[in-house]
Amino acid sequence: MSSPAQHDDAAFASYRASFTEACGFLDFASYGPPSRAVRERVVHLLELAGDGGPGIDGTLSGEDLRARQSFARLSGFPLENVGLTGSTSLGLFQVAFGLTGGSVLVSAGEFPANRYPWLRTSAAGRARVELIGGPGTRMTPDVVAHALTSDTVAVSVSAVDFRTGYRADLAGLRAVIGPDRLLVVDGIQAFGVADLEWTQADVLIAGAQKWIRAGWGAAALALSPQGLERIEPLLTGWTGVLDSRRYDGDEHLPLPGAQRFSVSNLSPYATGAFAEALALIETVGVPAIEGIVAAHAQALIAQLDAAGVPVLSPRDRSGAGIVVAGVAGRAARAHAALAAAGVTATLHGEDRIRFSVHATTRSAVFGEAAAVLAPFV
Repeated sequence: MSSPAQHDDAAFASYRASFTEACGFLDFASYGPPSRAVRERVVHLLELAGDGGPGIDGTLSGEDLRARQSFARLSGFPLENVGLTGSTSLGLFQVAFGLTGGSVLVSAGEFPANRYPWLRTSAAGRARVELIGGPGTRMTPDVVAHALTSDTVAVSVSAVDFRTGYRADLAGLRAVIGPDRLLVVDGIQAFGVADLEWTQADVLIAGAQKWIRAGWGAAALALSPQGLERIEPLLTGWTGVLDSRRYDGDEHLPLPGAQRFSVSNLSPYATGAFAEALALIETVGVPAIEGIVAAHAQALIAQLDAAGVPVLSPRDRSGAGIVVAGVAGRAARAHAALAAAGVTATLHGEDRIRFSVHATTRSAVFGEAAAVLAPFV
């Protein structure tokens, strides 16, 4: 992980100018509005497809490689160890069903997309799931170390917890689980906005629609050599094998590397959007984005403090843009008031409202959001 970096003013001005989300949008942990560059790329690809010229199939499918190349550079995984899949959920199912034998540690408080794959594979008699903790449990190295058994073959965690904003200590987790167990990381709440040591993971999965800001329909799946060796390409399809266009009626061997997990051709509009969004992140760099996001999160926390609104998420840089406000018993009404004031946030039960800020967020909204919540505390 790099240290916080100063951003290049001209590069960041160009980056910021590509985004047009409403000033009150504070919900990037749910969905990140795509940039102009992403929208223009999708329109361009649709126009090419509409024209139907010679070689269009190769042109459209080339977006896959662009996305894989950018993801490899940003994650640190070799290109051959990076593949694409349809979503974070699908990637987690592919990994879960590719493991057999032993147990997998998962927090019971994880976002459902990170629990159901392990519940389903456990019911199918493959790797067994062991749920620990509950909502709000931090999967710290100490918590994981106390839960490990000789039967544990893998640990599955979110890089950043959707509920609390807690950022996992990937290096610490790797140290306590050792080299022989797999570390599976759901990176959707962090990739593109948090400069983490991604190669500590044996499996990294990150969908495009949140902090990467590319919309739905694509995700990257990166694996270590150990991950590739131990996870069977069980839930894969015809595009994940050698000579996929040789229609001879035989079952073909899996492709080398992470591309063996391909199920079918993805939408070139989804992969093109993914590639363009990742390329835009590269123009300024994740450390610079992370630094601005951290400053914005601290500014929002300061406004909530001044308004007397409890802050339930981490107060240091570890929140990766997520700031959780406590509104005990009145969160639904407070959420409606925020919406009426033009502020978009996520309602979590009756006691919590989750804000999530990005590098392009306008700081003027922080005081407005805090003022709306103040009467509900």
